Amino acid sequence: METKKQPIVNEPDIEYGNYSYADYLTWTMDEVVELIKGKVFKKAAAAPGRTHQRISMHLGSELFQFLKGKPCEVFHAPFDVRLPIKSKKNSEIDTVVQPDICVVCDLEKLDEAGCIGAPDLVVEILSPGNTKKELKLKYEVYLESGVKEYWVIYPVEQSMLIYTLENGLYKASRLLTSGDKVESKVIPGFSLDLDELFASY
Repeated sequence: METKKQPIVNEPDIEYGNYSYADYLTWTMDEVVELIKGKVFKKAAAAPGRTHQRISMHLGSELFQFLKGKPCEVFHAPFDVRLPIKSKKNSEIDTVVQPDICVVCDLEKLDEAGCIGAPDLVVEILSPGNTKKELKLKYEVYLESGVKEYWVIYPVEQSMLIYTLENGLYKASRLLTSGDKVESKVIPGFSLDLDELFASY
């Protein structure tokens, strides 16, 4: 049986073919890739830096501790999130992303392969390897699939934005930075002190 040719990924902002999750499962690559609307994106040229990792670990730990005993689970990359629009068939899913952190409260969306369907909360911590096209497409697929809350953290600027789903559209928060305490609308009671998050980073 002929195997579909594996895409060659050199630059993260170049579109490659029109692939599905079924294709994704056949690939063996050294780098981590995501599939966004059928196009292949390389996560980054190198592993996330120290600041990225510390922010991810801090936030992931805060969420993990808060969610103990609650009907939600937190996951961090690498963790496949499949975002089907019309069908859950592997051959018809064209978006598979690996958010830095995500929280899933509908546990029926979880299986051994990861998550199928929109997490309640998605967090992306920006790195130099992120491209404008990647960020635009992720915004679109998170909105289209119904991610209720989408956090974008800017480590260098020590700031963040929150996009909250309201009436089918994202409403952006003001720019949040040191001195702010962030509260989640989809995880009631959870708050994050940005001074602590960015301390010594």
